[in-house]
Amino acid sequence: MTKLLLLGMLFLSLSCHAQELFSMTEPASNMAAGSIGFRIDNSIMDETNSSKINYHLIPEIRIGISKKLMIDANAFFSNRTKQLKKEGGGIYAKYRFLSNDAVQKHFRMAAFGTMSFNNSDIHQEEINMYGHNTGFETGMVATQLLHKVALSSSISLAKASDNGNNNKYVYGTKNNKAINYSLSIGKLMLPKEYSNYHQTNINLMVETLSQVNTGSGKYYLDIAPSIQLIFNSESRIDIGYRKQISSSLLRTAPNGFFIRLEHNIFNAL
Repeated sequence: MTKLLLLGMLFLSLSCHAQELFSMTEPASNMAAGSIGFRIDNSIMDETNSSKINYHLIPEIRIGISKKLMIDANAFFSNRTKQLKKEGGGIYAKYRFLSNDAVQKHFRMAAFGTMSFNNSDIHQEEINMYGHNTGFETGMVATQLLHKVALSSSISLAKASDNGNNNKYVYGTKNNKAINYSLSIGKLMLPKEYSNYHQTNINLMVETLSQVNTGSGKYYLDIAPSIQLIFNSESRIDIGYRKQISSSLLRTAPNGFFIRLEHNIFNAL
């Protein structure tokens, strides 16, 4: 009886969270306490004014410290040197400080921070702590779940510094900070009704991502539709396409596909 009750509680928790696992951004909700997640992100982007494919591989390990705190460590690989090579890594942490939960809906807010180190050459004005720049990023995210629809928005400040291997930040200290904005909406399409936690979830989502450099005033605005499949409430596959809508920033490879593979182990700690 106790096992059935725990299983039921786990299922309810996962079913409520399934449609707010966005592809390009993190929601205000955290991983389950005591869980460990393994994630592999693949970015397959078309390099501007070239036939070259810009590929980034980012493996991650994620740990749910408590219901309010999670941490994430990752490593950066890319093919910029014409072979897949490790370029650095980063640490991400998120603390959920507000939860207003009700039946089939909730509103949550969290603060997050990232510290990254990268050895690659600095080749674009866009500041990106996820595989390109050395520096830090800190911000807040708010997520509203309404039955099968989730809305999430974030704002953050990123500051870049020189990369390793004597790769200097060439755009000047006045232009090494940027504000990032995001707005995401996702909907659970299938199943129409839950009968057990083995059912495959299919989520569709659209996310907008924007950055404004605080020194130069230059910006970009992207849109990223994606489809997400969740298996046995533990594993997921995300497939999306990121498209630049407008930009005045120099960006090496703004358009292309994104594929995420993830598996979570609950009650691992």
